[in-house]
Amino acid sequence: MIRTLALILLAGPTMAQDSFSLPAGCTGFVTVQKRGCIVSHLFTCQNDPAGYQRRVDMTESGLAYLGTIDAETQWIESTHIAAGYTETLVPGGIDPASLSTLLATGRDDWDFVIVASDGYSNRNVGSDQIIDPSVVIDDVALQLTTFTIRVTDPVSGTELWRGVGHEYIHPEWRTFLSGIRTITTPTETYDTDNSPVEFAFPGEQGFLTTKPRYDCSVPIAGDMPAVTPVSATGN
Repeated sequence: MIRTLALILLAGPTMAQDSFSLPAGCTGFVTVQKRGCIVSHLFTCQNDPAGYQRRVDMTESGLAYLGTIDAETQWIESTHIAAGYTETLVPGGIDPASLSTLLATGRDDWDFVIVASDGYSNRNVGSDQIIDPSVVIDDVALQLTTFTIRVTDPVSGTELWRGVGHEYIHPEWRTFLSGIRTITTPTETYDTDNSPVEFAFPGEQGFLTTKPRYDCSVPIAGDMPAVTPVSATGN
């Protein structure tokens, strides 16, 4: 079902359309406008296992990413459109990611392997920690986390890349939202900011839009209100 849905979405809407069309049997519950010229749609599908949810990311060029997580936010499957490959989780990780542990204790450590469609695999070791439980962005209550990740070749142990940064979680949605991160590879270090700025829900303007709004090369005239993320602790 997962791979079939990915094929349906890849053959689906273009940026010429104003609204993203979900496949039959799937229901969107929020659209997130992010920094970095990304708009994301979160949705569930009736034929998926209980607790699964999906995300699509769209840029100015169209569909960029398809992802599936389970109720513990494990990366079940990720399709990177431009790079042309799909990654899937290898079951039985040393220490699977657990949103339940993070919410209960404020920290979750994890250690698991993912394999790409070309047969290449990598080991992901890291942790998430809640550092601010009361962040508000566009009237949506979130929790701010800090994370570390180290990705290595599971056979040789060679480091492929590492990252540090911040993300956001919504406990009821049981999902992470990207934030600011620093990625270091053997040849370079760079920063990204895909933090959430606006949320749109079913029936609201902007829900399932194909048009990203923030940090794009061609701003949409009259469509860029000033929205400042506000944390209860001032972060």
